Amino acid sequence: MPSAVTSLRRRAKALHRNLRGAAMASRALASTDHPLLAHIIPVRRCNLACTYCNEFDDFSKPVPTEEMFSRIDKLGALGTAVVTISGGEPLLHPELDDVIRRIRSNGMIAGLITNGYLLVAERIQRLNRAGLEWLQISIDNVNPDEVSKKSLKVLDKKLQLLAEHADFHVNINSVVGSGIHHPQDALTIGKRAIELGFTSTVGIIHDGSGQLQPLGEEERRIYHEMKAMEKRSFTRINAFQDNIAQGLSNHWRCRAGARYLYICEDGLVHYCSQQRGYPGVPLATYTRDDMRREYLTEKSCAPHCTVSCVHQVSIFDSWRAPQHPAAPTPAPASAGELVQIK
Repeated sequence: MPSAVTSLRRRAKALHRNLRGAAMASRALASTDHPLLAHIIPVRRCNLACTYCNEFDDFSKPVPTEEMFSRIDKLGALGTAVVTISGGEPLLHPELDDVIRRIRSNGMIAGLITNGYLLVAERIQRLNRAGLEWLQISIDNVNPDEVSKKSLKVLDKKLQLLAEHADFHVNINSVVGSGIHHPQDALTIGKRAIELGFTSTVGIIHDGSGQLQPLGEEERRIYHEMKAMEKRSFTRINAFQDNIAQGLSNHWRCRAGARYLYICEDGLVHYCSQQRGYPGVPLATYTRDDMRREYLTEKSCAPHCTVSCVHQVSIFDSWRAPQHPAAPTPAPASAGELVQIK
């Protein structure tokens, strides 16, 4: 258990995070001309190979640190509020701490999504010193299987280390849906997260295009029980999943490419991790005109989308600026073999 001094320090940091978050939310409501959240990829390689995941490989080299700095500075210049480092497995980047510091030096909130395998006490303390503000681990099952090795059995000691050492907020995300053999595991994972002092969320696993797959009766029961465990905060803005759980579409205004940016390891801006290829413009040349165009562009994949982060940032503009269908355009030459919207 953390000491009284550690607990007091964590409460002070949490208050500071909440105040910064409130200020950024107010700015988001006042102005639509800046990104609220960007996901940035410092390395595509991952040390795991979960069968449902299409966001990794086993060979890519880390993005050079100076190039990461340049991309982060550009996000800062665009007025981005939050930058989340993802992958692949971002802890495989050798200069990740410096990347986090660069995010903070630009005045942006720094987050990290990791599978947790590489966390040890010393690594967590380095993340503290770098200024990381929140971290998320998705745990898919209690025991590892052929679908996923991100299991509570393997990761529980890592969670205990986070509970002891982390000054940043920790959220544990469990999942139900396609490919998960034991949906009741989500409840065990969520209860363990709360026991350790973390927050807990539940996600619905999408297919290879980020689209919904309706839940079965038992999965829906567990999903609703998990929802009742969630505490109120920005990451719990996920009512759209209620429709997904029933196989129903959502009618909303996706602001990907504007309020949300996904920057791949090649430095291109995409709608999201599941719709890579559009707009396919280098971040280095991305402008406010690009953002204004995508802000008003209707996304054909939106009705069946399960990508929570895009839903969450788009809610700030749900009542304003109706969208129109995109004009037909050829696939960008730089997109290569990236998945394109149909």
